[in-house]
Amino acid sequence: MPAPEIITFGCRLNAFESEIIRRAAGAAGLEAAIIVNTCAVTGEAERQARQAIRRARREHPDARIIVTGCAATLAPQRYAAMPEVDRVLDNEAKLRVESYLPLASTSTLPCLQGEETTDTGAVASLPAPQAGEGSGGGLPRARAYLQVQQGCDHRCTFCIIPYARGASRSVPPGTVIAHAREMVADGVYEIVLTGVDLTAYGADLPDRSTLGGLARRLLADVPDLPRLRLSSLDPSEIDDELWVVFASEPRLMPHLHLSLQAGDDLILKRMKRRHNRARALDTARRARQLRRETAIGADLIAGFPTEDEAMFRNSLDLVAEMGISYLHVFPYSPRPGTPAARMPAVAPEMVRERAARLRAAGAEVLADELRTRVGTTGDVLIEKPGVGRADFYAPVVCPVGIAGIRRMRFTGVAGDRLVGELAA
Repeated sequence: MPAPEIITFGCRLNAFESEIIRRAAGAAGLEAAIIVNTCAVTGEAERQARQAIRRARREHPDARIIVTGCAATLAPQRYAAMPEVDRVLDNEAKLRVESYLPLASTSTLPCLQGEETTDTGAVASLPAPQAGEGSGGGLPRARAYLQVQQGCDHRCTFCIIPYARGASRSVPPGTVIAHAREMVADGVYEIVLTGVDLTAYGADLPDRSTLGGLARRLLADVPDLPRLRLSSLDPSEIDDELWVVFASEPRLMPHLHLSLQAGDDLILKRMKRRHNRARALDTARRARQLRRETAIGADLIAGFPTEDEAMFRNSLDLVAEMGISYLHVFPYSPRPGTPAARMPAVAPEMVRERAARLRAAGAEVLADELRTRVGTTGDVLIEKPGVGRADFYAPVVCPVGIAGIRRMRFTGVAGDRLVGELAA
């Protein structure tokens, strides 16, 4: 096992950073190592990370095991105390080449922390991941993440991530554009902009840029980029310019993934979210008025403290009312140190049952969504042999032996995928 193996948990941002970790570890000459990039969003994510660490040691007894990510940043000593772990890196240190250089004795320095920063250096400390890294299937990476924002200034009552990621800070537009050009030159067809609080982009920059302004400039300055997609958006922060770009630029994909968390106004207030139910519905309605082909995704939390059946029903009904076809459901997990962890809890079995009901509702909306697409045509990006992704995000079963972006007619549904054939 000469090259480091990266095991990633959690969000798209972690996936992006795992590619930076791969390059940093390679530049440092690290070999025979397993790097676990953890998540702290839920207790289950942390449990799975610890399980992966123990399994890695059993399967690779001679490998160096390095643990990093949000869980390791919040509780470094907990992971350093695991006998399987050789080194712990926080979220700043994990992006730096020097963190992976050999140490005289890992036992004398089990935890390595990056320097505190207030600029954007930690966000863009290394070039963006290049096409072909970890893509598999013999194709260059067709779709890649580009981190443009880090940290969060909000304090939702359930969320521990701001304590692991720090204050909101943005990558300057010029740096984003330079990275995007590198990625396109390496064969990337679709770039997904990502961040912890993506719609907060630019508030900390001297010119107070916005996400809409960044998208407009990126598409103008990188004309060879075929497709731009946005990751999770806060419906309360979508700026006016982003709506203009969304309506007028076909290269910005007709797909919005919204950070909703709940569909009941009182629960949203107790979560300390900045939108209400009406705002969520209006966001989906506005997107489809501008581009009728738009698909909506969302995050929802099941079983937030104090949630009764009527409150939960408001969230459940929201799935169908908004037409949320790509639903991420998180059973509520108390995070020590957050205000929600001190609120009256919903019984664990009720949390699981409500999460299952939400997932079932999402599956029903997705099935309806896919059926409505049958008989239409669309552009599909081939991500690996036989599998592509439509501009409205649906995965598509494609003919083998094609690459790039191809126009297809959708002829049927196979599970949670469309079936496509090349259009005449």
